[in-house]
Amino acid sequence: MAALLEIRGLNVVFDGFRAVTDLDFSVHSGELRFLIGPNGAGKTTLIDVITGLTRPASGSVSFDGRSLIGMREHRIVRLGIGRTFQTSVVFEKLTVVENLDLAATFRKPITSLLTRRRGLLPAVAAALETIDLVDLADQPAGILSHGQRQWLEIGMLIVQQPRLLLLDEPVAGMSRAERERTGELLQAVAKDHTVIVIEHDMDFLRRFANKVTVLHEGRLLREGTVAEVQADPKVQEVYLGRAKEPVEAVPGGASPGGAVPGGASPGEAVPGGAVPGGAESGTPAEPMASSGKGGL
Repeated sequence: MAALLEIRGLNVVFDGFRAVTDLDFSVHSGELRFLIGPNGAGKTTLIDVITGLTRPASGSVSFDGRSLIGMREHRIVRLGIGRTFQTSVVFEKLTVVENLDLAATFRKPITSLLTRRRGLLPAVAAALETIDLVDLADQPAGILSHGQRQWLEIGMLIVQQPRLLLLDEPVAGMSRAERERTGELLQAVAKDHTVIVIEHDMDFLRRFANKVTVLHEGRLLREGTVAEVQADPKVQEVYLGRAKEPVEAVPGGASPGGAVPGGASPGEAVPGGAVPGGAESGTPAEPMASSGKGGL
């Protein structure tokens, strides 16, 4: 079966820095694919290329057989590709249902905005159920918790009826209960959509991922099941940094600096938004331990 999203020989260069190098990547319809890698691995840059924010130096990107290279962002959206960013974007003064209703008009003629409707659109009603915000439908979005805002933004994508959803770290900053609910939501959404998730939370990955793609320094490092990825020595080395290297002895038997090599915490998340190049564009790779979320 042909892939819904097909990327071949992708290269992205920023002022001489190679953010993505000779990348082949494909996703089939109905997949829930997780995309992981250290900071600077090229994950957000890849999403930026798919959505038209960044133009590659070479390579091909096709969606359902149509080339996306050179296509304007709004046309890519209308083809059926939706995206969230690391920081949720909702209209705080509008109610939950008004946010969904506004998003649902995206594919409709402008005259539909001037028509008063009675009751909810079927797509809006269904999205409310899916994101589990029925009881908060008439409340302003500004009162929602961080996790609920992320669910609302996912709902705002769903009502636009995309075929492919690209989600950038959807569980960052969530409570344990919210992460669990988000994982269940992603599984439910994947029944009718294709979903690619950029994620650093390894516990979340182990709980909800089936197939995982690992990027490192702009290249494909490993692809497979969670178990296969966890067992790969190269993936372990990337995520554990220099932890396997011999530690020079110091007086008293302590490690230099009293720290475990490779135990660096991840870099700060860049606030989301339609910024060309994304959070990683033009940023050299940095060693990362396990994002503080359970490691491999």
